[in-house]
Amino acid sequence: MLKNSVFKASVNTKEWAKAAAIRAVKTMAQAAIAGIGAAAAMGQVDWSYVLSASVLAGVLSALTSVVGIPEASEKEE
Repeated sequence: MLKNSVFKASVNTKEWAKAAAIRAVKTMAQAAIAGIGAAAAMGQVDWSYVLSASVLAGVLSALTSVVGIPEASEKEE
């Protein structure tokens, strides 16, 4: 369950942080696109909503990455 988790000693922490940050930014962009698209369909974009939803998506992505992400490899021992 905790494959490539940041809490495992065999995982490179710098590599994990970089991969988690990239994943979080991608998730934030996807949330922003969805929020802008939905709001544009209704006729008005609420930028504070789009920003807050995107930030929340990024935080949730980072928290989910704590369990483990395939982009971070384990060190060979």
